[in-house]
Amino acid sequence: MQSKLARWAGSVLGLVLILASIWLITAVFRSGHTWVALTFTVILAGSIWLLASPRLYPWRYLYPGVFAALVFVVFPALYTVSIGFTNYSSTNLLTFDRATQYFLDQTYSAGGDALDMAIYPAGNDARVFLTAADGHSWVSDAINLDKPTGKPVELKVAPATAAPAGEKIAIRGVIALQPALKELRISVPDHVSKYQISGFSKVSPSAPLFQQNADGSLKNLQTGDVLKPNIKTGFYETTAGEKVAPGFTVKVGLANFTQLFTSTQFRGPLLKIFVWTVSFAAGTVLLTFVVGFLLAVALSWESLKFRGIYRVALFLPYAVPGFISILIFRGLFNENFGEINYVLHSLFGIKPEWFSNPWLARAMLLIVNTWLGYPYIMLLVMGLIKSIPSDLYEASAIHGGGAWTNLSRITLPLIAKPIMPLLLASFAFNFNNFVLISLLTAGGPDFADSLTPAGSTDILVSYTYRIAFQDSGQNFGLAAAISTVIFVLVGALSLLNLKLTRVNAPDRK
Repeated sequence: MQSKLARWAGSVLGLVLILASIWLITAVFRSGHTWVALTFTVILAGSIWLLASPRLYPWRYLYPGVFAALVFVVFPALYTVSIGFTNYSSTNLLTFDRATQYFLDQTYSAGGDALDMAIYPAGNDARVFLTAADGHSWVSDAINLDKPTGKPVELKVAPATAAPAGEKIAIRGVIALQPALKELRISVPDHVSKYQISGFSKVSPSAPLFQQNADGSLKNLQTGDVLKPNIKTGFYETTAGEKVAPGFTVKVGLANFTQLFTSTQFRGPLLKIFVWTVSFAAGTVLLTFVVGFLLAVALSWESLKFRGIYRVALFLPYAVPGFISILIFRGLFNENFGEINYVLHSLFGIKPEWFSNPWLARAMLLIVNTWLGYPYIMLLVMGLIKSIPSDLYEASAIHGGGAWTNLSRITLPLIAKPIMPLLLASFAFNFNNFVLISLLTAGGPDFADSLTPAGSTDILVSYTYRIAFQDSGQNFGLAAAISTVIFVLVGALSLLNLKLTRVNAPDRK
């Protein structure tokens, strides 16, 4: 009985999901995204075929994982790489068709007197009531103003002798209807030009500013200028070559990558940032390993009293959320009011400029990151030390081996291989450790000779972020190109990690 109920429940759930998917595809198609709707249809049909076909029964268990990997891993990666080959930026956000439509939607005042406008409710809709200075008035049919369509809406008004029944909508309600009211192109009898909203209670005569010619160029009907689309720059340009915003997205090939490696504007900061990124990741791994290893060895000493207390105390940095620790350190390293400078000034009479001096800022990052990372290494090494047979240390003691011999001849060699892939993983993590850089130094102090937003403590990922979201141009295409380079570097590290993992695996017979 329960198995039948489960089968029926599964069938009903599947039918509901299929109907919901069809509704979603229909909504996407109606919104004008034909290719997206077609893609969803193919995915839906393929999913139904795979889940319903007895011959593909084993694949249905792999399908969720493969589908999730394609959607959340492969697609974002490919999309980012594809953006790196375009001029996508804050000035080139639109597609060519949308940029063209933007110009065609522009209007200018065609002269004539403005009309007073009032909005009256009509059930769930509303009526537009216009009044001229000479006393003539017009009213429209009921129209839905709750949901803007995103396109110009033609509206006709007819002569009226009185305002519609009811109280007109207050100015506060008219403000809420502004998105839909701005779409209206109102045709008034005996008036050549159409009217558009020009205030909260006014409409004015307007005319289209641009007209599209047969060759695709746009003619400015007010000035007579002609704008031609330039597929290389992604802008409509005047006959004098002046770019007119908004631009549109075009393919630029390897231009972003070429600019990245050849332009002195980007090459100089990029090389410095790349060297610091590698140094930062390698230095962090080295320092965290040294500190974590030494503490793990000390805590593994059986004769050490109160080991439990020391272990808990040394584990605390790992228990506190990282972003809180970073902000606390930011306050401690404050050049004027921080406790660290207070102590240093009391003892040695110095106040290091942690946030102004590039080398001190880098040193501060390594100190803080070592504090955040050593507990992880310490725990790993303690576990590995536990796996070393005690017979080895007893044999070393019989042959007169001391602490240094045990450390250098037994402990360190035996944990080196198993911990190496983890250290490489830590290197890859710190290669993209955006949170630490963003919260502690924000990439500063900035380079004085750089035209792009770049600083002495920026790593590649924070440099990418600043170009994409803090630069005045918000060059997403260039940022995607840098992300692609980072992706290749991290991918190479992952392959190296896998290779080392196989080296550590037991030999297959």
